[in-house]
Amino acid sequence: MGKGPGLYTDIGKKARDLLYKDHNSDQKLSITTYSPAGVAITSTGTKKGESLLGDVVFQLKQKNITTDFKVSTDNTVLITATVDEAAPGLKSIFSFKAPDQNSGKIELQYLHDYAGVSTSMGLTQNPTVNFSGVIGNNALAVGTDVSFDTKSGNFTKINAGLNFTKDDLIASLTLNDKGDSVNASYYHIVNPLFNTAVGAEVNHKFSSKVNTITVGTQHSIDPLTMVKARVNSAGIANALIQHEWSPKSFFTVSGEVDTKAIDKSAKVGLALSLKP
Repeated sequence: MGKGPGLYTDIGKKARDLLYKDHNSDQKLSITTYSPAGVAITSTGTKKGESLLGDVVFQLKQKNITTDFKVSTDNTVLITATVDEAAPGLKSIFSFKAPDQNSGKIELQYLHDYAGVSTSMGLTQNPTVNFSGVIGNNALAVGTDVSFDTKSGNFTKINAGLNFTKDDLIASLTLNDKGDSVNASYYHIVNPLFNTAVGAEVNHKFSSKVNTITVGTQHSIDPLTMVKARVNSAGIANALIQHEWSPKSFFTVSGEVDTKAIDKSAKVGLALSLKP
């Protein structure tokens, strides 16, 4: 972790990645190739039920500017341009999704040793303006995340969060949905040599009085193979095994089962990905 508190999206990120990242019950194939000039071409195909979705991403890097072109099977093209370090600690991001003329958005991110700020707005006549800010350091951070609809004059999102980090432990607490839900998460590195970690997340929704608990773990069997598992209070259990069969190339098998309806067929997905 860096010196500063990071951005608001970093609050609880370690626990979220452990519990949700790479868990995929769909079938997915992703192949990425790189050139010495910094051009990357990623082709992805995903099967969801009877539907087959796909996209191709072209990524160009020139000095501190990264441009992505994503062409999808839904006949859309997403263009994203990112400028790193336009000024010390500043990153600017512009995105546009054709043919939607109202999809343009610009975002600015600023990182400091004791603060992290991100603001974005749509490039429309009556845009929604998003702002998030965090103050603190790499041990303790407090922040907020809000969105304001300039057309209606109302706040559409008001969240707040707290992140505490000490050695191999990260604890987070967020208040979401304008105070209607609270989320607490925990991430603990048990054995850094084997990348062994455990994580838990508890969510309570005040309006419905519903609690959801998710716990998970990960462990590296060897330097190239990792296993992950999780289960939630609804009885849904997930597991995956991921093997790096060549540099930056990962083969992942994941599965999901409803333990409360064990007689039903388990959903099993297969993912093959080449990651940078």
